[in-house]
Amino acid sequence: MRSGHRPWVWLALCAGLVACDSPKAPAWSGYAEGDYVYVAAPLAGTLTQLAVQAGQDVERDAPLFALESDLERAGRAEAEARLVQAQAQVANVAKGRRSDEIAMNQAQLAQARAQADLAATDLARQQQLVAQGFITSARLDDAKAALAQAQARVAELAAALQVARLPARSDEQRAAQASADAASQALRQSQWREQQKQQRAPAAAHVADTYFRVGEWVPAGVPVVSLLPEGATKARFFVPEGEIATLAPNQVVSLSCDGCGAPIAARITRLATQAEYTPPVIYSNAQRAKLVFMVEARPEPADAPRLRPGQPLDVRPGAAPPRTP
Repeated sequence: MRSGHRPWVWLALCAGLVACDSPKAPAWSGYAEGDYVYVAAPLAGTLTQLAVQAGQDVERDAPLFALESDLERAGRAEAEARLVQAQAQVANVAKGRRSDEIAMNQAQLAQARAQADLAATDLARQQQLVAQGFITSARLDDAKAALAQAQARVAELAAALQVARLPARSDEQRAAQASADAASQALRQSQWREQQKQQRAPAAAHVADTYFRVGEWVPAGVPVVSLLPEGATKARFFVPEGEIATLAPNQVVSLSCDGCGAPIAARITRLATQAEYTPPVIYSNAQRAKLVFMVEARPEPADAPRLRPGQPLDVRPGAAPPRTP
């Protein structure tokens, strides 16, 4: 052995090589994904207004787009008119006839009473004449019949005047009220249809993309704008079957990516219940596994903007818990 070489030198060198070969914490391949909100109208129409563009940030209830709504406005106007008509019918059946009609019935009743008084006077005179022998009893019978007829006419007109002062029957009133309720609901439907032609942002979000231009026909239910709400970015990664047992919901993991700076802490929110044979996106053949489980983790809302959907991620366990606001 040459002078200058000591056994401890070889021991130190071997220890260094062993340290270099010590295993690192497992790293799993994944990518960032966004929970997009696709805003569409349930009705078809021509796009008349597009108030946002891709890359823009919008607040909650900010206008996004509007479709042509002439037909819906006309339908709403028709429904409003039908509601007014039905409400007027309800008011009409709740009261008696008009005052002029009642005055006419009163005049007819007064005339019938005067005729009855005249018939009574004529009967009394006929009775005296019969007693004196100036007329026959047949004339007296005619006078009695005339009085009975006049009295019946009085009773008829008195009943007609009482009916004229009464409202419609309860069945008619219920039918009129039901018609008014139906007209009110039809108006609500028309208003809803008109409102659906104008869509607003359901939450504060980033406009990811727009899919139509002004003047184009938009089918019903087809998205016009896609939004990425604040804090809606998550990590999706794939863990080999042999390592999935080491993870649990709410466990903290560390996310690393190019350009992200310091690792991002996130908590596991989902563990797939079924295994799959090849992740949908593979970034490293060295980490490819035959049987993997999909796992999702969410960072704190303050850290979510540091991730970009589609961005490759390296995920490791054992990070410090995410900071709380």
